[in-house]
Amino acid sequence: MTATATEHLGTVQSWSSHALHWLHTAHAQGYGTLAPDASADLADPDSAYKPLGEAALAASLVLRDGVAGSHDARAARALIDSCWNQLQNGDFLYERQLRHLTVSDPMELYAHFVRAGHRHRLLDGLLADYAALRAPAAMEMVPNRRLAVANARRIIGIGPQPDWPALAAATWLGATPEPWAVDWSTGYDITHTVFHLTDWGARPAGLPAPMADYLRNWLPAWVDIWLEVGQFDLVGELLAVDACIGEPVCGPDPWQRLAAVQHPDGLTPRDGDPVADDPRTAFKDNEHTAVVAVVAGTITLSRTLGAAGFAA
Repeated sequence: MTATATEHLGTVQSWSSHALHWLHTAHAQGYGTLAPDASADLADPDSAYKPLGEAALAASLVLRDGVAGSHDARAARALIDSCWNQLQNGDFLYERQLRHLTVSDPMELYAHFVRAGHRHRLLDGLLADYAALRAPAAMEMVPNRRLAVANARRIIGIGPQPDWPALAAATWLGATPEPWAVDWSTGYDITHTVFHLTDWGARPAGLPAPMADYLRNWLPAWVDIWLEVGQFDLVGELLAVDACIGEPVCGPDPWQRLAAVQHPDGLTPRDGDPVADDPRTAFKDNEHTAVVAVVAGTITLSRTLGAAGFAA
């Protein structure tokens, strides 16, 4: 490995590691927790419930891919165990799924914990029963959301395997539209299509070749554009996509620019707007970008170093 490549990986690792420890510290301080009276009905699932799942995702990938140092691995384990405890060791997810037949978020969150070794016997049985019903499959949702459900089932090990090529073809990315038509929303649609088809980089061959070629052609331009307007969260997601599709095409410059805007405590701003002075507000506003940093860094290091957990 050349000195330049080593320096680049050092930047990736440092940015990702600092983000992980910022997340871990914030959760240890009680940020991002469910309200004591939170019920499985969740009037606002996006408040703390969904972010708990995102933090669990980031930690689970660190543990899955095994390229982090021992200090980072311990932080990831503590973080995901804390999230599992917040969800009453899975009882909260079970209760929510039991009450709401057709919602998919309990299963999607559960998949991240399964990846890290946590199981809930009753939830496993309930999800297997629900997978045999017609109602959950009949729910109308955007195509990349169907991929999220399919990948969660694949991780947990329930239900029949779907028609992955058909699911992929139904997405925005599957149509390989004119690249200048991408906007902020479809940018995120693209990234999540890739994440679910490849199981967050573990199955790069799961992305159809025409879609991978399209991304190799246009990712550098999209990254430059979103960097120029200061959408750091989306840039991080696009860099994670770059690692999921094979040999990265975006080069080290975007990584260096994201590392340059990271605060000394590990916070990476989601965009170019000022970060709130109140630490709880700053956490809420920028937690997702920390998750993105951990995910992007972990996948990139794993692909580059050829971690054993990656299947062709």
